[in-house]
Amino acid sequence: MTDASIERPFSRGPVCPARSTARAHAPQLGALALVLTIAGCAVGPDFKPPTAPTVSRYTEAPSPALTASAPGVGGAAQRLIPGADIPAEWWAAFRSPEIDRLVREALEHSPSLGAAQATLRQARETLRATEGELLAPNVSGSVQGARERTAVSGPGPSSGAVILNTLNATVSVSYNVDVFGGARRQIEASQAQLQFQKEQVEATYLTLTANVVTTALREASLRAQLKATADIADVQERSLDIVRKQFSVGAVARATVLQQQTQLATTRATIPGLEKQLAQTRNQLAILIGRMPSEAELPTITLESLTLPIDLPVSLPSSLVRQRPDVRASEAQLHQASAQVGVATANLYPHFDITADYGVSGASLSHLLNPAHRVWSLAGGLTAPIFNGGQLSAERRAAVAAYDAAWQQYRGTVLQAFQNVADTLAALDTDARTLAADAEADALARETLELTQGQYRLGAVNYLTLLVVQQQYDQAHTALVQAQAQRFTDTATLFQALGGGWWNRPQPLAEVTGAPAGADIDNRQLQ
Repeated sequence: MTDASIERPFSRGPVCPARSTARAHAPQLGALALVLTIAGCAVGPDFKPPTAPTVSRYTEAPSPALTASAPGVGGAAQRLIPGADIPAEWWAAFRSPEIDRLVREALEHSPSLGAAQATLRQARETLRATEGELLAPNVSGSVQGARERTAVSGPGPSSGAVILNTLNATVSVSYNVDVFGGARRQIEASQAQLQFQKEQVEATYLTLTANVVTTALREASLRAQLKATADIADVQERSLDIVRKQFSVGAVARATVLQQQTQLATTRATIPGLEKQLAQTRNQLAILIGRMPSEAELPTITLESLTLPIDLPVSLPSSLVRQRPDVRASEAQLHQASAQVGVATANLYPHFDITADYGVSGASLSHLLNPAHRVWSLAGGLTAPIFNGGQLSAERRAAVAAYDAAWQQYRGTVLQAFQNVADTLAALDTDARTLAADAEADALARETLELTQGQYRLGAVNYLTLLVVQQQYDQAHTALVQAQAQRFTDTATLFQALGGGWWNRPQPLAEVTGAPAGADIDNRQLQ
């Protein structure tokens, strides 16, 4: 994607007629104001969404349509289906009731999602307030009453004091005639900010669901590693029994027994570390679903309880920028920056105001009902910048620079999105081949170990040979378990990198307008 893929709106946007007439025909601005208001003219750029990149694939070389396969858990071959759509509840592809439950609880109780939705409601109400302030007439009413005693000085009997009563009831109307569209551009910026918050809700939703799934997969991986470590310890313990029997008949030295005991103890020493990671992972899961770790009642998740999705949808590159919430949010910020250029441009031109007052004034309540005491006024005003030390021009240049920054940030977000997908596609292929190699290595290492143990029992090989073979099996078995878990994680990462299928939900989260349950502002508490 290059700069040429988006038209710079402030350099080639439509030109409002007011730009060329405002200074040349100042006496006619009153009539021009009415014409331009009806026509809806607004100075500054009209935003155009950036075009999608024209690349045909994500990776440098075409991705294989079918990944490698391997025996055992997570070893099925996966098919990549270009152009296929992503389901809204993509995590259901793992066919895990436990993960489904965790995701549902997270969506219901997560503080991060609740905060994002509240911020969206704030942006929506801010937009309504901005529309009311900038476009609608401001109508206010007032009633005033006063009674005062005034001294009157003069010759003779006319001196003394007079008591006066004054009653006024007035309705005032003021209206900013948005001739050059500054108010409309400001509302456009607020609308873009609202769109940004909508995308932030979707981004939070995607991040939350992906974090729940990947954290659950990490739990399954750690449980598999604990089981693998226990299996390795069992193998080492059987080897220790063989060595002890050899020592009892004088076939090996005491040092050989100690060496095997040390290896077994070293393996068992890794178990507490894995158990700590497992406990921390479950604590993280509890927080993700909005629960205290002591009260979460989390299910147990294992790799054996999961199903590796076979058919993987891969969105077309041209669709990615419309699917990724982070890209859409960055586009909304670009739109907001474009609208601010229009606001700064409108500030260079005159501002028109209309005010009107209507009411009654008198000394008593009966006067307020008398048509003779009615009062009114109607006025129009024009305020034009004459000299401000270059402030307004500098503010417009600053707005243009802010747009340039937003454009570069948008480009960076798109490039990062494409990298995420490319990295994941590469991982799906290489990790599948890695698992196939690890599965073969584990099978061969186990067979070699069993053969070597038998030979050592008969005295055909020495202990050093047994030790080397045993270490090879330990490494191969650990690598196999990690490779199995990685394939599940790669699959979840692909769904996340492609946007998560939010567009297929019956009701977008952005349409949720009510406050969540328990949002009593006077009685908030942790639940």
